[in-house]
Amino acid sequence: MRALITGVTGQDGSYLAELLLEKGYEVYGAVRNVAREGHDLGGAEGKIKLVEADLTDQPSLDRALQQIKPDEVYNLAGQSFVPVSLNQPLLTMEVSGMGALRMMEAIRRYAPAAKFLQASSAEIFGKADGGPQTELTRLRPRNPYGAAKLFAHHMTINYRESYGMFACSCIAFNHESPRRGVEYVTRKVTQQAARIKLGLADKLKLGNLEVRRDWGFAGDYVRAMWLMLQQAQPDDFVIATGVTHSVKELVQIAFGHLGLDWKEHVETDPALMRTEDDPLTGDPGKANRVLEWKPTVSFEELVRMMVESDLALLSQAAGKPNATALAGA
Repeated sequence: MRALITGVTGQDGSYLAELLLEKGYEVYGAVRNVAREGHDLGGAEGKIKLVEADLTDQPSLDRALQQIKPDEVYNLAGQSFVPVSLNQPLLTMEVSGMGALRMMEAIRRYAPAAKFLQASSAEIFGKADGGPQTELTRLRPRNPYGAAKLFAHHMTINYRESYGMFACSCIAFNHESPRRGVEYVTRKVTQQAARIKLGLADKLKLGNLEVRRDWGFAGDYVRAMWLMLQQAQPDDFVIATGVTHSVKELVQIAFGHLGLDWKEHVETDPALMRTEDDPLTGDPGKANRVLEWKPTVSFEELVRMMVESDLALLSQAAGKPNATALAGA
């Protein structure tokens, strides 16, 4: 089996590449510049083939599909940070919305038998009418990122119904890992908690501590993506834990794991408040039944995993030994 992954250097892309390699796939990763050094591929480093392709450039996608002739295509690339989408809505739509359409066009023309997975998002629900959200919940995004993802979601359905493409949309709720970008609140909390433990910082500024999210482990979520393309028929699935936790719980677990009193270090900053923070909880019932998928990592385990990873990384950078012994000390 041959697979192409866009966004292979991101959190989900690297976990997915590792999973596919374990299953014996020949894996290709799309990057904008193959010659650039420092591609972050996790455990897939040196084990996959990189190909130049850009979601904003149709000819490059056409060439990649002609060259690789993949059996499966996972479109995980995009402008994925909601606050950035508010400042750069056109770029977000160009990459996260139109980029998916360009990829499906390339598949339709040059690899029509390939199965396609679009990484959608819970942000397509936006201001949802009640919850938990299912595959049938009304879609009403409240930011440019969600709107771009909704366009890609609808085009995935359109290509499935109009062209007979095996195209699936993975409506993934928040999923995190030690590879999460530092701009996201989970990684911001775990990294700063580790910095405070090591004496490299003293304060952590956050927005609304009562905001709740349905958080899961990225490694579990890419497994769901793979399972979606192994089914007899293409379909769309909500991938979530079905349980929400507040930012305050995230902080309490992260700081508590390091033996710190979070109240001594955490400050709220009105400038970090989001105006469209709607409570979203995913209903993974369909994925549980059809894919036989369930998350394996709890929220508490996820936060501790991220804290210990950040502690080890920062300790190594600061030349401080025995980082793991500091956890819980």
